[in-house]
Parts: sequence; structure tokens; C-alpha cells
Amino acid sequence: MRVVLYKGGRVRDYYSGEEIDFAPEPSAVTVGSYDGVHAGHRRIISQMVASASARGLRTVVITFEPHPRKIVNRDPSGQIRLLTLLEEKAVLIEELGVDWLFVVHFDRFFAAQSSESFIQQVLLDSIGAKTIVIGYDHGFGHDRKGGVSTLRRMAEQKRFDVLVVDEVRLQAEHFSSTRIRALLGEGRIREANLFLGAPYLISGDVVHGEKKGREIGFPTVNLRIGSSDKLLPKYGVYIATVIIDGRVFKAMMNIGLRPTVSEGSSPLCEAHILGHKGELYGKRLTFHLLDRVRDEMKFPSFEALQEQLKKDQKFVEQYKN
Repeated sequence: MRVVLYKGGRVRDYYSGEEIDFAPEPSAVTVGSYDGVHAGHRRIISQMVASASARGLRTVVITFEPHPRKIVNRDPSGQIRLLTLLEEKAVLIEELGVDWLFVVHFDRFFAAQSSESFIQQVLLDSIGAKTIVIGYDHGFGHDRKGGVSTLRRMAEQKRFDVLVVDEVRLQAEHFSSTRIRALLGEGRIREANLFLGAPYLISGDVVHGEKKGREIGFPTVNLRIGSSDKLLPKYGVYIATVIIDGRVFKAMMNIGLRPTVSEGSSPLCEAHILGHKGELYGKRLTFHLLDRVRDEMKFPSFEALQEQLKKDQKFVEQYKN
């Protein structure tokens, strides 16, 4: 899958910044923030891919960066908690068999664009949409005034098809990013993963830490998360997996303030990777959170912490998802 950035009418490779010749051609398209790429999102994207396969179309997911709520958020604090940063979103969408991730640079100028203008300029003129797949409740354009009715009205004039995907529920609950955020805030990772349709991801670059873990026999990798907007689950110890050089490792990940070894006020993500040896500084790692082990705790001594970590490690070793 290729990831491109659309800004000012030009298309560039998202990672290199190199301008590319992105010509419109018959495409199946879906559009949305797709934060979390949860099970409801997956159903929409999968239907787009199936429709494209049947009609011989390329597949394009349109998303936005930064997240529109960063620009139009009416909360003066500007706080936003994302389930997926863009690179994580790209990984999940690529797994669904999509050809192109078309990232629209979202700013106030773009936010003021009407839904009709967005459909014409981006979906039709820039991409060449022939089939547009959309969720039943999706809104887009200025103040989210565009939706299914807008698309159907324009479809008659512009000769494209509109497929509307019905609501998806799990145990009578609506699939939503808001619900998933609430579950993660409570540390209910297994339930959150059911709504996501996949393990929750935490990605970051491995940086040097204080190396306190090495002193007690539990060396950790310390992650620098790419954005403070990334939602971290409730503080505690989690079971995770990580792929390093094509091999899957189990890990015990601590998310929180590390009160036994630090008096800091900013949360950190660090993981002890079971069975791995060697340095990982500078590498970008993605951890898949599977389950929660326990709350974060302050221990009376390093020795007490060490004993608890031994119990945590045994639990992780024996864990079967």
C-alpha cells in the first residue's frame, strides 16, 4: 500500500515528501478519520475492497491529518486522544488489502470546504471515484453537513455508485471510537480489542532510559511515542507481543509513572521483552496489547519490585490468548 499526502491540490509521498503523479483512475473509495480502524471501520473497508475486486477498481482510503478535531475542536483545551497515530492507522489499513491511503492535510481552509466541493475536487477529480462506500451515519464537509443523501444526489449527476454500510453492533453495543476510548481508560484491554477487531497498538522509537530495570534483572526498552495525542490505557502492566526481525516476542509492558523508581509526573511506556537479547536503540517498535496483568503499584523497595516482576513474567510466559 502506498501512503500519499494531498495538500494544496498536490500529491506527495507521505514519508519522503517527493511529489508524485497521482492520476485519477476508476477507484473504489471510502473516506473517514478511521481512528482505531475498529471493527465497524473494518467492515466498511472490507466491503469497499470486495466491491473493487468485483469491478476491477483500485482501492483508496481517504483519511485526514491532523485529525479534524484538532482543528475544529470546540473544547478550548484542544485535548484529543487518538487510538491510532497515522503510521499505526496505515499498518492496520494495509492489512485489509487497500492499494492507497490518501491522507488529506486538514486545516481551517479545508474544513470550510462544502461537502459538494470535497466530493467533486477530491473524490471525483483527484481520485476518479466510481464507487463510494460510506457508513450509514457518516458526515463530512463543512460542519459535517454532507452525508449519504448528499452522495446519492450527486451520484445521479456524476455517475458513480454509493454503497451504504449498516450499523455494526457487538452484544447490542454500537461500535464507536468513543466506547473504545472509555474501555481503554478503564484498563479493559480485552474488551477494547473485541471492539477494535485487533489488539490495541502502541508504537514508538526506542530511546535510552535510566536503565533501572537492568539493575534488578529486567532490562526494558523505553519508547518515545510520536505524539502526546496518543491515548495510553489505564496505568498498569500489560501483556503484549512485538515483532523484531520477523520474530514474535512476548513482552510485559508497563504504562505509567513508575512510582517505585521515579518521581516523574509524565507517563512512560517501557517493556521487558521476553527472550530477546541485543540492543534496540533507534528502532521503531510496535507492541500489540493483549491483556492486563495488574495495576501500577509503588513498592517499598527494589527487592519487592523485583519479586513482583518475577511473578508478572511467569504470568506472561504462561499466558495463552
